[in-house]
Amino acid sequence: MNEKYESLKEILAKLKSVAIAFSGGVDSTFLLKVAHDVLGENVIAVTAASKALPQRELDDTKNFCRAEGIRQIIFDSTDLIKDIFLQNPKNRCYICKRAIFEKILQIAAENNISYVAEGSNLDDEGDYRPGMQAIAELKIKSPLRDAGFWKKDIRELSQKMNLPTWNKPSLACLASRFVYGETITDEKLEMVGKAEQFLFDCGFKQVRVRIHDKIARIEILPDDFDKLIEKNLREEVTNKFKNYGFTYVTLDLGGYKSGSMNLF
Repeated sequence: MNEKYESLKEILAKLKSVAIAFSGGVDSTFLLKVAHDVLGENVIAVTAASKALPQRELDDTKNFCRAEGIRQIIFDSTDLIKDIFLQNPKNRCYICKRAIFEKILQIAAENNISYVAEGSNLDDEGDYRPGMQAIAELKIKSPLRDAGFWKKDIRELSQKMNLPTWNKPSLACLASRFVYGETITDEKLEMVGKAEQFLFDCGFKQVRVRIHDKIARIEILPDDFDKLIEKNLREEVTNKFKNYGFTYVTLDLGGYKSGSMNLF
């Protein structure tokens, strides 16, 4: 672990200056912290804001950068991705990632920053992640992968460094809750965001609310099934979700699965 950490610091030091694509998740928070420790003011955090990023996540990025004294640049990516969301093709993630990282590259250049880096790790190589193609094409740096980090390594070191994200659930853009081909609207993104936030507030740690037109398909860990179907909470969840705009509320008996929409 120490060898990986020292390797990461060496990789970052060689960049001289870097803009970190910062979403507030486990990986990008850890990368940003180490990069700032190594390069100081030669690091900036760049965050893409849109309806696809829950407000709580955007607030977390602001709070972290403020606490660490890191300069953060937030840009509104709505216009960059609105046509992509309208069509929602199977390569949506690729098109979206490319558009957003092209903007981050522009911001980096305007601020005399030499490189752009993102927080993917070795675990990301085993899933369907078309956005990785865009990262490769644009020559975005991936220091955590280069240093040999797995997600468990990042969580372990984040805990030792007292980072607030060390045990944060895995998260993803809210657009990943939609079946390919279904138009992604602000209204539906808000429905999903509110529904997931309510489940988080109820104490569920790993949550996805997949949307199929006006049907909500809840994915939680199987160990949490009994809690959700307890009569009072089940009724409260159903009523809340219907108030948010869903017609039907269902529980996926397969449980939480990252990237499950890739099966459709």
